[in-house]
Amino acid sequence: MAEEKKDKTKKTNKAVKAAETSKAEPKEKKTLRRTPTKNEWEILAHPLMTEKSIGLIEKENKLVFVVDLRSNKVDIKNAMEKAFDVKVDDVTTAITRKGQKKAFIKLSKDSSASEVATRLGML
Repeated sequence: MAEEKKDKTKKTNKAVKAAETSKAEPKEKKTLRRTPTKNEWEILAHPLMTEKSIGLIEKENKLVFVVDLRSNKVDIKNAMEKAFDVKVDDVTTAITRKGQKKAFIKLSKDSSASEVATRLGML
C-alpha cells in the first residue's frame, strides 16, 4: 500500500510540474497577416450605377464601388486616393446577399464625386 501511495504522489507531482512549466511559457498567438494588394484596380472592382448610388453622388458627395471581399477600409481608401487623386473622408462597407462587398466612399469637400463619376462615365 505504501508503494501505491508513492506512485500516486509521483504522478501528481509530475502533473503539477507540467502545469507550472506551461504557465511559465505562454503560448504564442498565431496571427494571419494578409499582404495588401498593390494594384488599386484589384481592390476597386467596378463602380455601382443604380438610382440610389447616383443620388448619393449628388446629395452626399459619395461614390459606391463593388470591391474585393478581402480588402479592408484602409485598403479601399488608399486605392481610391491613388486611382483618382482625391481625398477620402470616410469609407463604409457592406456585404450584399449576393456575396459582394460594396464600399460607400465619402469624398472630402475639396474633391467632387460628380467629377469622378463623369470621368468614369457614370453621369
